[in-house]
Parts: sequence; C-alpha cells; structure tokens
Amino acid sequence: MLRRMSKPLMILIAGPFRSGTGDDPELLARNLARLEEAAWPIFRSGHVPMIGEWVALPVLRGAGGKTVADPVAKEVMYPTADRLLHHCDAVLRLPGESTGADQDVAIALSRGLPVYHHIEDIPGYQAA
Repeated sequence: MLRRMSKPLMILIAGPFRSGTGDDPELLARNLARLEEAAWPIFRSGHVPMIGEWVALPVLRGAGGKTVADPVAKEVMYPTADRLLHHCDAVLRLPGESTGADQDVAIALSRGLPVYHHIEDIPGYQAA
C-alpha cells in the first residue's frame, strides 16, 4: 500500500555513478541501477524520487555528448545536480565513494536541506 503524506518531498538520490567505473558503459549502468533501487522505496513512502542522471544524461546527449567522458559533460553533469537541488527537499546519500554525491550533500547542507544516509530515516518510510 502506498502511503500518502500531506506534502510529498522530492528526494535526490545521490551515490556513486562514475566512481570506479573507468567510464565503462556496463559499470555505469550497474551504478545507475543501484541508485534506482532506492526510487521505489522513496515513492512507496509517499515521496518523489529524483536521480540527477535521469535529467543529465538526456541533456548531455542533446548537447552532442556521446559519453560521460566527453568534454561537454563538465558543463552538464554537476550543474544539473546543482539546478535540481533548487527543487529538491532532501537528499538520500547512498554508500560509496563519489565526488559528485559528496558535492550534492554539501550543496544540500548549505541550502538547509536534510540529508538522509539510510532510506529508513526518510519521513513516512514504509517497509516492503
């Protein structure tokens, strides 16, 4: 059963995407899948999950980038997360080394947004 809250939060899911992949497409896809694993529990708990790569990757392709290693990616990937954080209400920081996720956390904290390190800490969390 989905829980309804008075005001759903938009929660940015931050964690490793490029870290440790050598930009290998298969490893990138695996990391994105790990980020996406948190989407359903967030949604089930009454909130809106958001992952920066869901927005940044299509923008990158639109800018002519073929891979996250293309020079234009620097103009898209981190700036997308920064812009998204103007609309997000919180961040879920998943485990693992990630410069981008650490940057997301720093931005969130500077803007006074809560940062959760365990999905169970999200308001209204509903176990499966």
